[in-house]
Amino acid sequence: MTDQTKRDNPVSFEKVRPRRVSAVAAEQLIAAIKAGMFPVGSKLPSEFELAEQMGVSRPSIREALSALQAVGLITSRPGSGNYVLKVPSTDEEQDAPHLIESEAGCLEVMEARSVLEPPVAAYVALNHSPEEIATLKEILTQMRREAQQGDFASYFEADKAFHRGLVDAAHNHLITEAVIPLVETMDQTLYREFTHHYYLKNVSDLEQVVDVHCDILNAVVAGNPQLAAEKVDEHWRRMREIWEA
Repeated sequence: MTDQTKRDNPVSFEKVRPRRVSAVAAEQLIAAIKAGMFPVGSKLPSEFELAEQMGVSRPSIREALSALQAVGLITSRPGSGNYVLKVPSTDEEQDAPHLIESEAGCLEVMEARSVLEPPVAAYVALNHSPEEIATLKEILTQMRREAQQGDFASYFEADKAFHRGLVDAAHNHLITEAVIPLVETMDQTLYREFTHHYYLKNVSDLEQVVDVHCDILNAVVAGNPQLAAEKVDEHWRRMREIWEA
């Protein structure tokens, strides 16, 4: 090839992008399922075993497993473990890794919300109206009802409404523009799967988290900004502890 030909036909490179560890872990799990190492109906190794074998953290394994659950390849049985539901087709085998790469990581969501939401609660503790408090109390009543029924989907929507209502109560469009997109990450598939299978597994977990939200609102009603911020921070700290366990 002459120099002129090289100039006329430059090499086409693909952009090199960093990959999430959990996406690579998901790919390895899918490859193992396709290879027959874990037939349909069989139990996957524990999170600890998978983390040890792959040399990654347990949170990365949890995110990978959440993605596989989200696309219907495995199911989680409380107190038992994760079981294979199906072998992915060639078209389906990239669904879980793509889901991980296309959404914000669960840890990113928790970190961002733990930074921005506590000061919002503190602000609202000093700047709220009776109407806003009444609305938040109604939402808490709904959250309690859905929690007692063990209806995760309905509870989750009420939970999101509570956090939106708290932000709306600030009556500051810049706060709204900054924080509401973070609240909306609750709709992301990975975040919902992780929350459902690790943070809100049963009625007891749901009711405990409702109690935390009640503490947040009580601090707001009392006009105690420091306590309001601390209670929101506690909410995210509890979730981080489960993520890192």
